Amino acid sequence: MTKTLDTHLLDLFVSVIEKKSLTQAGRDMHLVVSAVSKRMDELERQVGRTLLKRHGRGIEPTAAGDLLYLYAKSILRSLRAADEALAEFDSTGVRKIRLLANQTSILQSLPAEIAGFLAGRANTSIELTEGHSVDIPAMVHDGHADVGIYHAPYPAAGVLSTPYRQDRIGLVVPNGHPLQARGAVFFEEALDYPLVGNFPRHSLDLFLELAGASLSRPPTVVLSVSNFEARCHMVKEGVGIAMVPEDVARRYLGPLGLSLVRIDDDWAQRQFYACMRAQHSGDSHAGSLLAHLCSPDVRHAG
Repeated sequence: MTKTLDTHLLDLFVSVIEKKSLTQAGRDMHLVVSAVSKRMDELERQVGRTLLKRHGRGIEPTAAGDLLYLYAKSILRSLRAADEALAEFDSTGVRKIRLLANQTSILQSLPAEIAGFLAGRANTSIELTEGHSVDIPAMVHDGHADVGIYHAPYPAAGVLSTPYRQDRIGLVVPNGHPLQARGAVFFEEALDYPLVGNFPRHSLDLFLELAGASLSRPPTVVLSVSNFEARCHMVKEGVGIAMVPEDVARRYLGPLGLSLVRIDDDWAQRQFYACMRAQHSGDSHAGSLLAHLCSPDVRHAG
C-alpha cells in the first residue's frame, strides 16, 4: 500500500499532525482547506486505515496515524539528506563545493588559494558566488552555501567559524591631496572631505556603530559605488576620497595617479573568517576546503 505514497502527500500529512489543523497546514503549504481535507481522505484510502480524528479542537492522529507520522518524518529526513548529498555534485557528476565570499576576499587572496586547492583534485569543482559579509553566515547556516568567507569583529553565531585572514582599510586620495603628505591619519581627520563610499548591506549606521566614539560626526557620502575599481576612478575624477582595502587599492595607485593614506583607527584592521555549518564540519570536501583556506601555510603564502 505504501509503495504508491508520494512525498508531497506525506509532507502534507506531517504538517497536519504538527499543526493539529487542516487550515494551518493548508496555509503553510499554500492550499485551501478543502484541498487538504481531500488529500488526507486520499491518504487514508491508500493505506486503508483511519489516520486522523477530527473534532472541534482541531485534528489528532489515531494510533495508526501516530505510527505513519513517525515513518513519514523518517522518510522525509532521508530524502532531505539525499538532496543535500546530491547537491555536492554538479550536473556531470563531479563533486561541487559551493563557496560564498565577499568582494574583498575574491579580489585579494582567494583566486590563488582556490587554484592551489583544485590542483590536486581533478574530480572536484567550486561554485564561487559573491555575497555581503553581513549575509554570508546566515546563508551558510541555511544551506545556501557549503563554505563562506566574511569579515566581522567577532565570529558569527550559528556557524562554525575559523580565522582566515586579516586586511586593512586605507584612504585613497588623488596625488597632491592635502592628506597625501600626512601618510597616516585617523578617519576623524578626513571628515572635512567628501567621501565616495558604499554601504549597501554594511550600512552607514553599522559603520558608525563600528567606529564608535572615534568619530564626532558622520562622513559626507557624495556617491555610493560598490566596485572598488570604479570607486578609485571616481577619486581620480575628483568626486571625493574613498575607503578601499589597502591590497586592492595598490593596484590602481600608479595607473590612476592616486595615493594611499593609512587609517590609524583600530577598526580599519579587519578580521576575516571562513565558516561552514557545524553539523557538516566532518564533511571531507567542504571541510577540506575550509581547512586548506585557513591553514598557516596558505595564509602565510599570501
